[in-house]
Amino acid sequence: VQLQASGGGWVQAGGSLRLSCAASGNIFRINDMYWYRQTPGKQRELVASIRSGGSTNYADSVKGRFTISRDNAKRSSYLQMDSLKPEDTAVYYCSADIAVNKNYGYNYWGQGTLVTVSS
Repeated sequence: VQLQASGGGWVQAGGSLRLSCAASGNIFRINDMYWYRQTPGKQRELVASIRSGGSTNYADSVKGRFTISRDNAKRSSYLQMDSLKPEDTAVYYCSADIAVNKNYGYNYWGQGTLVTVSS
């Protein structure tokens, strides 16, 4: 199983970016999906999560600005980031709880994608 993150880049403050995360491989079912971010010297922070049924949860710092979504048919999750601030600058990672059969599931991580927000 692999997760492929994409969509990072450079944007001015107030702008928008959309991150994507696509899962591939031997997948029986994708459960919760997550987006995290990390800046140098800090712990990785959970930004948003979405359950298989669609319910979502956000860090207080991004509520009202970021939107997580998923497309189960495409085995993908998305993070729409609006009204970006310089403090959103980080490497963003996608993660997912994936069942590989009826009995076993694991947490998988994609590679990071860098988001840079300039003031």
